Amino acid sequence: MNIKEVKAFGAKAADARLDSLNIQRRDVTPHDVEIEILFCGVCHSDLHTARNEWHGTVYPVVPGHEIVGKVIRVGNQVTKFKPGDLAAVGCLVDSCRECEHCKDGLEQYCENGNVLTYNGPDKHLGIQTFGGYSESVVVDQDFVLRVPANLDLAATAPLLCAGITTYSPLRHWKVGPGKKVGIVGIGGLGHMGVKLAKAMGAHVVVFTTSDNKTADAKRLGADEVVLSKDKDEFIHSYSRQV
Repeated sequence: MNIKEVKAFGAKAADARLDSLNIQRRDVTPHDVEIEILFCGVCHSDLHTARNEWHGTVYPVVPGHEIVGKVIRVGNQVTKFKPGDLAAVGCLVDSCRECEHCKDGLEQYCENGNVLTYNGPDKHLGIQTFGGYSESVVVDQDFVLRVPANLDLAATAPLLCAGITTYSPLRHWKVGPGKKVGIVGIGGLGHMGVKLAKAMGAHVVVFTTSDNKTADAKRLGADEVVLSKDKDEFIHSYSRQV
């Protein structure tokens, strides 16, 4: 298999700063899509992995699993993408495709082990996978998502992790008009949850310990904001909800 070196940004040890380095990318196989990376979000799990705080990090590590870019090449059996398309890659880049969970579209529960976008077993090159803090990435078309041309690409990148993390439970519980959703905290995920739940038509209640986040929560779409460290306000809010 042909390989090429691309520029990346990663860590060579748990106590090393992230710095520039070169990594290997495979040539496209028949089902692969090669993407020029234009934006990549920064998720806190990137930092956990770079610092080996979850243990098991293989170095050098190149984080990044909120990837958005432009398709520059496709394999000869790719049917879902063509050069010039905008595309995105999230937390997974492969799975066995054969177990019950994979066949149900739940590759994250792959019984034989899914392959994470970085620090996972790259079955093509026999090394660890490298993430989106790099010039380009090669991914099987089944793990690539199409991005509409009218979206802000920089704002789209966090949807690949923080976005789907909050969207999934909202969709699972069929959130919509007539339902109430409580969002605890306005951080990287919380602000996504507020916007998504509001867009789905729900009545959104934000719980926060920071009074200075009230205005931001309402700007994002919250119908109510409860200061959870204020016991009286918290109890009064609870009585309203029930």
